[in-house]
Parts: sequence; C-alpha cells; structure tokens
Amino acid sequence: MMVPATLRAITLSLLGIASGGLASAARAEGLFVSTEGVPLEVEEMYRKGLRFLAASQTAEGNFKGGHYDSQPGVVGLAGIAFLAHGDDPNTGPYAAHVRRVVDFLVKQQRDDGYIGDSMYNHAFATLFLAEAYGMVADDRIGQALQKAVKLIADSQARNPFGAWRYSPDATDADTTVSGACFVALAAAANAGIKIPDKAFPSALKYFKLCQAPDGSVGYTSNNGGNPTLTAIGALCHALSKNKISPVYLRMTAFLDDRTDDVERTGYADYARYYRSQAYFHAGAAPWASFNAANIADLKQSQSDDGQWPGNMGPVFSTSASLLSLALNYRFLPIYER
Repeated sequence: MMVPATLRAITLSLLGIASGGLASAARAEGLFVSTEGVPLEVEEMYRKGLRFLAASQTAEGNFKGGHYDSQPGVVGLAGIAFLAHGDDPNTGPYAAHVRRVVDFLVKQQRDDGYIGDSMYNHAFATLFLAEAYGMVADDRIGQALQKAVKLIADSQARNPFGAWRYSPDATDADTTVSGACFVALAAAANAGIKIPDKAFPSALKYFKLCQAPDGSVGYTSNNGGNPTLTAIGALCHALSKNKISPVYLRMTAFLDDRTDDVERTGYADYARYYRSQAYFHAGAAPWASFNAANIADLKQSQSDDGQWPGNMGPVFSTSASLLSLALNYRFLPIYER
C-alpha cells in the first residue's frame, strides 16, 4: 500500500500545486495555503469562518451549540473545513483543533466501525478520516478509517439496491445518504484504502435508477428531482471518472441552466456544499458562474463573528459554506478534477 505522505505528494502534483497553485509562503496568520488566484473576499470569509469554528470547539473535539453541533458528521465536516485550508493534525495554526476532531471521532467509533447514529454521521466522519489519513501517517487514523470503510462496504453489500440509507442494515436506499457514502469511499480510495471492486459501479446503477428523462435525480426514485440531488449524482459520477456516461451528461445538462441559482431553502447550506463540487467537476465555465453567485451570497450572509446561521446549527452551516468555497483552494485530494 502506498504510504499516505507519498500519496499526498503525488496527488498535490496532479492538482497542479507544484507549479505554483499552493506554493507561496505562509502569511501573517501562519496560513499554509497560497491565496494566489483566490479572490480576496473568499480568503477573508474563510479566515473568519475558521476562527468561529475554532472558538466554538470544546476540549473534547465537538462543538458548542445545539444538538447537531456534537454529531460526528458535523464534527467531521468542520474538521474537513480546517483541512481544506491547509491545516492537518500535525501542522498549521489550527493543528490542535484538527487533532481534537480526530480524538472525538475515534472515541465515538464502535467496535464494529460505526461512527454516530446514522449513515449520514458515519459517512461524513469517514470522509474526514480519509482526508486526514491522506495528509499524515497515523496508524490510529488508518485503523479507524479501515473499520469505517468496511462498515460502509458491508452495508452496501447487504442492500438490495447496492446503495445506502440511514441504517447500516437498511433494505431501502436514497440518493443523499448514498452520495455521502460514495464520496467517503472515494476519499478513502485516494488515501490508499482498498475499496471493493463493485462498490462504485453498484452505487452508480442506483443513481441511474433515480434519474428522470430530463436528467434530474430524485430522492428515492426518478420523481421529484432537483438541482441538489442531481448535483450529488453528478459528483459521484465525476469522482468515479465516469464523465462520458450518458447518465452523467444528462445530469450536467440539467444543471447547466441553474449555475446562478443559489438555493435559499432550509437546506441551502447542504445544497451549496454539493452543488459547488458538481459544478467544479463539470468544467471551468459552469464552475465560474456558480462560484461567483455563491461568493456573493455568502459574503452577504456571513455574520460578524464569522458564522453562517442555519436551521441545522451554525457549525454545520459554517462548515458547509466554507467547504463550498474550498474549491477555490483545491487543496484536498477529493477536490481533484
């Protein structure tokens, strides 16, 4: 197996970092990511958001606030927000905060590998472990990641749809939980973890089952499709290097006319998290259009203390918002085109 440090070096090279994308020296705050080519307003928002998350974290690694702020999935997403700006468990101004996330998630993991009380929590926690393991050689993270991946793979193998739902033993599926699990497996594969050969093809078949003739993707069937669910499906196809698939092309065609349509529903933060990634993978033009609209919306809605409020708590909203901006840095392997 390729060691994480070596894999990371290769991945950063593939992302173009060695040619200057992330090569400049740290700034006054000790940042480890170059802001070359990144809009100043993005860097300002990101710094403010990270300061809010850091101030909100407890010594145990979870976050102050409501019910969602202590959920492993939300803690994992907050951890990824730190990673996406260049910090890791060993280096960077927020290294201690990243280590606390690691400690919290490892302590939350059961003997069977399950983290949290739903596959949502488990998937986002696994995604953090995969990204962290891709940055540092840490056996504790690696062991937790191996167990977490095995649970996802075993859950899929038992599922009649070859996908995932809220429980590891579910016999039905939906595209949101399936998307979270798929991305977690993709990140784990990037970090050198062996993934079952059938995992990605089986999940992509489920997204095809949920696609309507207009290209949109529904929640549990091909009815009621919307841009967010379609973006999840498109992202999964892109991560599997399946961009020539007619299914993927229909998804991106559905999304093409909606690049400046920033959702303002109760799930806007969740929507922007996935849609930003889908448009980034779709190409330079759709990404530029969505990114500009997203930046303008987030600039207007960020609070003075750095948070973005939302119906699932400020930690989730802030983490999801930051990660929708993180494509501007292109630091994490999961953001590779």
